[in-house]
Amino acid sequence: MSTHHTARPGTPGTRSPRPTRSRRIGALVALAAAGSLALSACGATAKKDDAATGAAAGPATGLQIMVPNSPGGGYDTTARTVAQVMENQKVTGSVQVFNLPGAGGTVGLQRVVNEKGNGKLAMQMGLGVVGAAYTQKSKATLNDTTPIAKLIEEAGAIVVSKDSPYKDLKSLVDAWKKDPSKINVGGGSSPGGPDHLLPMQLAKAVGIDPTKVSYISYDGGGELLPAILGNKIAFGASGFGEFLEQVKSGSVRVLAVTSDKRIDALPDVPTVKESGIDFTFTNWRGIVAPPEISAGDKQVWVDALTKMHGSDAWKAELEKRGWTDAFETGDQFGTFLKAQDQDVADILKGLGLTS
Repeated sequence: MSTHHTARPGTPGTRSPRPTRSRRIGALVALAAAGSLALSACGATAKKDDAATGAAAGPATGLQIMVPNSPGGGYDTTARTVAQVMENQKVTGSVQVFNLPGAGGTVGLQRVVNEKGNGKLAMQMGLGVVGAAYTQKSKATLNDTTPIAKLIEEAGAIVVSKDSPYKDLKSLVDAWKKDPSKINVGGGSSPGGPDHLLPMQLAKAVGIDPTKVSYISYDGGGELLPAILGNKIAFGASGFGEFLEQVKSGSVRVLAVTSDKRIDALPDVPTVKESGIDFTFTNWRGIVAPPEISAGDKQVWVDALTKMHGSDAWKAELEKRGWTDAFETGDQFGTFLKAQDQDVADILKGLGLTS
């Protein structure tokens, strides 16, 4: 399966007790809510003579993309890259990107479902939200949303700090197998998300009982990185693209990537397979919209993203970030989403995380 970003354990949506962070998150939520309310009554705008078909002859205007976790992670990077390319290519007017973190992405998912009929709003998402909807027992599900487009796939990575005692994947796995409970692995997603599924499935591949794995969840790569740098975890499991700057600066090391072949952006890093473990893993990201948006509004989003996808600027971003093009839209993406939903449900049931 193409497996592909938590709130920390406890009540869904519970944030860190640090007051400064709580205030910051609260402010973000309030700002996001206010921004959306001003636009929620309107649909995505195309030229009037194209309103019947939804085909935008001119740039689409008034669009918003919500990121359902904290700044700095893979969803955030993807959404802001999409917005920048669409704006620069004059596919759209200014696109507002805002963060609404919480409960592994399900706070954002609930918000999208609540915005029924709002054709201006879309949510950046991926496998992490699929899993979180189960583990966080979300009332809102991805089946309630309108699928717009699958954008990219990205290999996972096993990441350690520059001064980690583990110099290669073999030494890490050897220590992990001796006492899984003492080797903490961190990820930027809820249980059921890619950063959780990756180490669980890797553990199984090397003969470790996944239920014995000590997994610590962070709300996106922006929170995971300081834990890696500060050696609060033995290793991180996440998309490699989130750490390219830190790899270049030498502050972190990637022990292995989970793709079939080496990544062009990290040519010196071996694959997990090269390390003697028969294991691959691929994350993916896409965009969904609220339920019951008009056919015209849906087409505005699909057209805008299709034009973006065809641009040289987007191709350059794919190469720069090491992303694999996985573009598909509408019903095709919807079929993929349903299959992923079932696959994740089966895996989580096997781990005893859902009934």
